[in-house]
Amino acid sequence: MSESADRRLYFLLQRAAHQLRVSADRRLTAAAGVTSAQVGALFAVRERPRLTQRELAAILGQRESAITAMVGRLTEAGLLGKDTHPNQHRAVVLELTAAGAEALDRVSPEIEKFNAELRVLLGDDGFDRTAEALRKLAGWEY
Repeated sequence: MSESADRRLYFLLQRAAHQLRVSADRRLTAAAGVTSAQVGALFAVRERPRLTQRELAAILGQRESAITAMVGRLTEAGLLGKDTHPNQHRAVVLELTAAGAEALDRVSPEIEKFNAELRVLLGDDGFDRTAEALRKLAGWEY
């Protein structure tokens, strides 16, 4: 692959990610008042109750400072709860509140529609191959 094609791929990935995030954020905000990043955090806490903010940052691939701010907003909105960590006096554990679970229920149809639209756009094989390629890229150490 030529150097210009390499740069083009990176640019296209950035552009696609931006377009998808803007579209998803618009839809998820309309459905439940949360962004795609916040939905990712809510799903992570639902799947692993009582995880710490440090663990959440690792799961989402974000800096701890960004997660601290996000958790603050989600807690203020009543979507996450905090409790003291049983072993670490400075750490807290996160729990999904009933309102957080309700928000995930409200966004689920939008996520399903979004994925269905992408499946139509890419075709079944293209959708599956893209998902696999993105999983590889997300775990790539460079």
